[in-house]
Amino acid sequence: MSNENVCILLPTLNEEATIGQVIRDFRSEGFDNILVIDGNSKDGTREIARSEGARVVVQTGKGKGQAIKQAFELITEDYVVMADGDGTNLAKDVHAVLGPVLEGKADHVMGNRLVDFEKGAFTRLNLFGNKVINKMFGMAYGVWLNDILTGYRAFNKKAIKSFELKKMGFEVESEITIESVKKDLRIVEVPTTYLARSSQGATKLNPLKDGFRIGSTIYKMAKLHNPMFYFGIIGGIFIVAGLIVGIYVVHQWFHGITRIPMTILTTLLVVAGFQMFIFGMLSDLMVTLHRENMRMLRKITEYIEKDDD
Repeated sequence: MSNENVCILLPTLNEEATIGQVIRDFRSEGFDNILVIDGNSKDGTREIARSEGARVVVQTGKGKGQAIKQAFELITEDYVVMADGDGTNLAKDVHAVLGPVLEGKADHVMGNRLVDFEKGAFTRLNLFGNKVINKMFGMAYGVWLNDILTGYRAFNKKAIKSFELKKMGFEVESEITIESVKKDLRIVEVPTTYLARSSQGATKLNPLKDGFRIGSTIYKMAKLHNPMFYFGIIGGIFIVAGLIVGIYVVHQWFHGITRIPMTILTTLLVVAGFQMFIFGMLSDLMVTLHRENMRMLRKITEYIEKDDD
């Protein structure tokens, strides 16, 4: 198969220090069909990308999520490889990332950066945050992956056309992974090398602020995929709060002080917590039934499409 049927997608924002070399590296691996989706860079990113022969599109909105969503709507090739434009991904890893998709073994391939990363590529806070988010994702969606925030990915056309992306910022990587799980896409992880960011380019990621947004995205989207996880956490918080207040009430009672309002509050919190658990269980049954219906519908659709071919 010709690599012309593969689009290399590079989202960029002020990456003039690295974008030229990134494009040259992908070209040296045999990929000339390169799309740079630029977030209105204030430096020479677009000019350098054009001079290296890449197709450059300026995104109409703001944020990496919006850029990727817009790019997916523009791409007509059967296969897409998405990589970062900051030089942290090795272009030679493209064959490992793209391989399972080309071989028909996967719809979505994710490059696992945590297997092999250069010293200084991650701070301790970054590594800790990644581990927490990956564990949270596994508990919420039942799929245990090693690096859901990777920017090095490959997709087939089926995958990118099935995504319904809404997040505008760095939460998009987690949203893409969640969408892949929801749409029953075949996901494969492969090891990739992750390099330290160029000293000439400052990172746009705020570990605390963006980490909270990513975690919030995983939690909120679990409401429609794993309601027991979503409502279970709320219920657990209510019950723990009720127990804490209850312990205080009992302690006061042993000292001859009766706290009637706080006793009522304890009861309400504990009851509300158990109601949340029950609501989560009922919602989980409904979601499971809906998921099975959608899975069956997709199989019927695929069968009809194959029959038409």
